[in-house]
Amino acid sequence: MPKMKTNRSAAKRIKRTGSGKLKRYPSMHRHILTKKSAERKRRLRKSKLVDPTNERKLNILVPN
Repeated sequence: MPKMKTNRSAAKRIKRTGSGKLKRYPSMHRHILTKKSAERKRRLRKSKLVDPTNERKLNILVPN
């Protein structure tokens, strides 16, 4: 059986934590930052865990 291929676009956006969960960074922090509050921009800097409903699909894209 051939090796499973990692989806490279997903691998660049998602990292696996030590416990095996998937970590991501939120969107909306690239441009048009003047109208966003400082609190909102500070919140967007921090990473988030992938929602459990999407985790199964992403585990297929990023197997390792």
